[in-house]
Amino acid sequence: MFNKFIASIMPYFPKKFIWLFSNSYISGEKAEDAIRVSKELNNRKIKVTLDVLGEFIKNLDEAEANKKEYLDLIDFSQKNGIDGNYSVKPTSFGLLIDKEACYKHIREIVAKAASYNNFIRIDMEDSPCTTLEIELFRRLKTDFPRNVGLVVQAYLKRTLDDIKGLTDLNSEAVPLNFRLCKGIYVEPEEISYKKYSEINQHYLEDLEYMLANKIFAGIATHDRPLVEGAYSLLKQYNVPKHLYEFQMLYGVTPNLRESIVNEGHNMRVYVPFGEKWFGYCTRRMKENPRMVQDIIKAIFYKG
Repeated sequence: MFNKFIASIMPYFPKKFIWLFSNSYISGEKAEDAIRVSKELNNRKIKVTLDVLGEFIKNLDEAEANKKEYLDLIDFSQKNGIDGNYSVKPTSFGLLIDKEACYKHIREIVAKAASYNNFIRIDMEDSPCTTLEIELFRRLKTDFPRNVGLVVQAYLKRTLDDIKGLTDLNSEAVPLNFRLCKGIYVEPEEISYKKYSEINQHYLEDLEYMLANKIFAGIATHDRPLVEGAYSLLKQYNVPKHLYEFQMLYGVTPNLRESIVNEGHNMRVYVPFGEKWFGYCTRRMKENPRMVQDIIKAIFYKG
């Protein structure tokens, strides 16, 4: 209860205070920071996804600037030989302002990644964006079959139907590519599962459908029971390594991450960076109030 209370008021604390513990979960403010962390992870045989922090822009000038930042990031990352790809939040490119402008911006980013034979992940945001982001993914997947994937959220009641609704785009030669996560946004009970057991149950149902239908699964979780459940499904369906990987966030459950790698599974870590780190960190705290313990440790360590 104490952790939840602290997490709820943390957005009102000074940024310098939040940074005391946030630097465990954010690679830094600059692309150079993300490249440094990515090289460290690559050296441990862990792939990365680079994520420029920021969402829900107010005007299309911001969208243009965000697009340029991603185009430069892709060139910079490739120049440095990073084994990784990229994730984008459509609201950072004007999805809720002008969806056609958003499509054109992200299409340009996907085209840049495709020129390097690389890949862009379309992040899934809150429920007002869900249908729009699925439509965006469908358009991009048609244009760039091998270079774009989508995030799906197990706590939404619609998710399995959404996955099934995209299977016309799936093929053995070019499988669909989904990152399956629980979901972090606060959604009404009418459209989302709330109980831990329910969310986990539907997570594994969604994952089983993906594996059974040869859809590439990014198994994004820090929850040990879900990892164990995934192990069982991978064995049950005899899934080859090129059709799945585990995915985690930078700085979260590193011991569990290492155990998965040691079991011989592919691992990818999301490496977030950028000047807009504050909103990301406060949202993560609401998602995982246990991070408050890290705040307390950071305060005494720095002191």
